[in-house]
Amino acid sequence: MSGIIDDRDEFAQLCRTLAGRHELGLDTEFMRERTYFPQLCLLQLSYASDAGAQARCIDTLALTQLDALRPVMSSTLTRKILHAARQDLEVLWPAVGGVAALFDTQVAAALVGLPAQIGYAELTSRLLGTQLHKSQTRTDWSRRPLSAAQLAYALDDVRYLPPLAEQLTLRLEQLGRWSWFEEEMAQLLAGNSFQVDPEQAWRRVKGLSELDEPRRRLARALAAWRERRAVDSDRPRNWILADAALRNILLTVPRTDAQLAEVPELPQGVRRHSGPEILALIESLALPERLPPPPQRRRPAPAEMEAVRRLAQLTQQTGRELGIAPEVLATRRDMERLVAGERAAGPLSGWRRAIIGERLLSAL
Repeated sequence: MSGIIDDRDEFAQLCRTLAGRHELGLDTEFMRERTYFPQLCLLQLSYASDAGAQARCIDTLALTQLDALRPVMSSTLTRKILHAARQDLEVLWPAVGGVAALFDTQVAAALVGLPAQIGYAELTSRLLGTQLHKSQTRTDWSRRPLSAAQLAYALDDVRYLPPLAEQLTLRLEQLGRWSWFEEEMAQLLAGNSFQVDPEQAWRRVKGLSELDEPRRRLARALAAWRERRAVDSDRPRNWILADAALRNILLTVPRTDAQLAEVPELPQGVRRHSGPEILALIESLALPERLPPPPQRRRPAPAEMEAVRRLAQLTQQTGRELGIAPEVLATRRDMERLVAGERAAGPLSGWRRAIIGERLLSAL
């Protein structure tokens, strides 16, 4: 059986069927180009039954309440298989809550030596010899009715997840890397709460460490204001205030409308509609009248560049020894942080510390 479910009774029956399954393939189709919150348009599921492998689509526009799926999603007895799961988890959070017992096939593939960001179609081709057609990549999933071709495409996105997970599990165990994978899944699920906290939105702003304290205070307040406005209006945060404009406000700290008009990357429409609020926010912080000059981006010293190069060579060598992409072990940003003296970088925690972290520290 395959197809789309848009009837509440049929959906309830499916949820009862899924309650006893060992594993469940999952994927989502959604739209978020014009909204802050992603609009879940379709949920695809695959599972085993007495009649063989099944794949179904749930019309989440017709069935706006998916609470019946929550027990299955939170059950540690049913493994949920997704590919590149992070975005799907964010999309699913408002509808079904947190997900337990996660298996991300992209992460597993990277740990057994396949490309770090391998796509679902390429992975299916490499491991199963099945070629998937990607003709519906640009589909507007919010439009109804969905064609047979669209449904076939959507069902293919979950149909092969269980056999992929089976092969990847075997390879992870053969390589002795299952514990690595468990650790990666635990870290991914540790952040599996997507409740909006505007007071933490400043963490998205890059380069804060280079700013003086008054500008850092402004960054935290401005990012929180932008996030609240985006949530309240359900519009992308960059529609409220683009990152480039936000950074330029931090650098110039305008106090008047005329000064605000001089801020690069700030559209006139945004200044007209939001300018008074931005200026009032700046005034409320009681920032010093005279601030230090805007910080200049510091260029790394030759010795730092050489140290990063040395760490990169060591990471590449270790990757070759393990048959794994070097960026899975440590990114260039990780190496720059180590050279700068930070000791909270990814390679110094978990399984990576013994595999690459200690070697990197010894090479500094």
